[in-house]
Amino acid sequence: ALGILEERGVEFDVIEYLKEPLDRKTLEGFLAMLPGEPADLIRADDELCPDPGTLDTDGVVDLLLAHPHLMQRPVAILEGRAVIARPFELILELLD
Repeated sequence: ALGILEERGVEFDVIEYLKEPLDRKTLEGFLAMLPGEPADLIRADDELCPDPGTLDTDGVVDLLLAHPHLMQRPVAILEGRAVIARPFELILELLD
């Protein structure tokens, strides 16, 4: 998947957010750049969050601060725009 970026000569950083958790400001920044609903950044989880669509921005951030593994990934950011790259080819929207 990262090969798409490498083939195009795009420099990128990989943030291992499970090793170094993201803070509230960073998560809020992601949500501000992503199109769609804040809940799109959440993976549904029957126990922790069975219906992410009910969460507003603060709820999404609070959930991800407590359970970072529920974040949809990868999130690609370029020049103030972001996309949840699932499938990874969606990253091409940022590059065009």
